[in-house]
Amino acid sequence: MGDFDFKKFIKGALHGPEEGDKIEYFNLKAKVSANVLTNAQDMPTPAYTYDADITKFWQEFQSFKKECGYQLTFNDIMIKAMVEALKVAPRLNSYIEYNRLCTTGRLIIKKHIDIALPVLLETGETFPVKLRSAEEKSLKEISERVVELTRMLRTNDVDNVLFDMIAQRTVGFILKGKIVSTVCQTVAGYIGKGKVAKLSDLGKRAPKGPGYLEINDLNEGTVCFTNLGAVNKNINGRVTNAPLLYPQVFLMAVGVATDENYVFRNENGEIDMGTKKILPITITFDHRIGGFGDILPFIKKLDEIFTNPEVMREW
Repeated sequence: MGDFDFKKFIKGALHGPEEGDKIEYFNLKAKVSANVLTNAQDMPTPAYTYDADITKFWQEFQSFKKECGYQLTFNDIMIKAMVEALKVAPRLNSYIEYNRLCTTGRLIIKKHIDIALPVLLETGETFPVKLRSAEEKSLKEISERVVELTRMLRTNDVDNVLFDMIAQRTVGFILKGKIVSTVCQTVAGYIGKGKVAKLSDLGKRAPKGPGYLEINDLNEGTVCFTNLGAVNKNINGRVTNAPLLYPQVFLMAVGVATDENYVFRNENGEIDMGTKKILPITITFDHRIGGFGDILPFIKKLDEIFTNPEVMREW
């Protein structure tokens, strides 16, 4: 308990703003829009899918992968591309808070980009880990950290860490006034046929130190990235929608890159035929933060990266 930071624990429980975060309170237009969308009962989360031409980007990646000197995957390069695009669309890297009763809300624009990444376990299950402060990491650091997080998730006692995380969330729910539902969920977790733990497990804490997972490695990120293509490269399809992980407002899902024949105008303006490498990318966002005006800078930055892939050598 000597290394336990109570203030940090409470801030994590409440998803409250941290030092360096920006807070943007809802104006009248946003309040009215959010109230209408929330009262519609369904999550106000549009999903937009676009086919990105990554022909040049893929070729550059294959070349750079052989030269970089470390274990680089396409997953790593897409995470870095996402981070660079988020830098020009910071409102997507946010937490949203909305009170339906009072129709008040605010957007906490996070200083750090913490990416929730689903990892495929040996059991066939997927479980998310968090890549913290991705905006500060080089491509090599991202690659190495993803490998380390995956290793820790597969070798650590995850349930032990989850007890800490659940305790933090429980405190957050109570402080937000959700006492009845919190008590019911807690009791159901330890008593009855649906229990998932023993009462003797209460108070367990995960070991600390290098090589161990911590609460901040498993709890919510600021955005989510999922790559279906990394799970099964032979599948032919795309993600059409994916639920947001509250209080996040943004998720990016990547499908499998495929070779497709196209008729197009070449650089000389002439009709040409050829094969392009196409990557389906699906973007899900909370409509209460605004419309496609917040998404366009993100997509334009991705397209800029795909068109000028040499930039990956500077990452």
